[in-house]
Amino acid sequence: MKIIRFLPLVMVLAAGYLLVLGMESKNASVSSPLEGQPVPEFALPSLQYGQSTITQASLTGDVQLLNVWASWCGICKLEHEYLKQLVSQQAIPIVGLNYRDDRQAALDELKQSGNPYRQVIYDPQGALALDLGVYGTPETYLIDKNGVIRHRYTGALTPTIWQQQFAPKIEQLTSITL
Repeated sequence: MKIIRFLPLVMVLAAGYLLVLGMESKNASVSSPLEGQPVPEFALPSLQYGQSTITQASLTGDVQLLNVWASWCGICKLEHEYLKQLVSQQAIPIVGLNYRDDRQAALDELKQSGNPYRQVIYDPQGALALDLGVYGTPETYLIDKNGVIRHRYTGALTPTIWQQQFAPKIEQLTSITL
């Protein structure tokens, strides 16, 4: 009889374990049908009021990351700290793609947490995200100097993921002389 009292606790712990396990399995390098293709054409506003329209041309010239995020995304908030660290330690720019978000909530999030992005594309309808094949947030794309997608990762970036999946590809891309 005393064991029955602990049954709800055991069930909650089991459900929590399965939830964490499911969240971790979401993080994966996912092959994109767009890998090796240019970023799809787009013309979207900047998240910051009064800024100009941003196009795919802004994703050329440098090897850079395109990070899909939203203020309502809890995992994005955890990843955000690492992105700030990454910008300060690495010489790679990050462009944010604010996905299906409230503009003011996104601006407030960046003001409160700090802004690791060189610029932020505002995609309230998810048009560019749909063209990219975004599954959800966060997702990160490695874009080469010519605006071609070279790698896609779904889930939050971590130091381990960075070292295993992004650093070698970035080193290869930056060592190519044009």
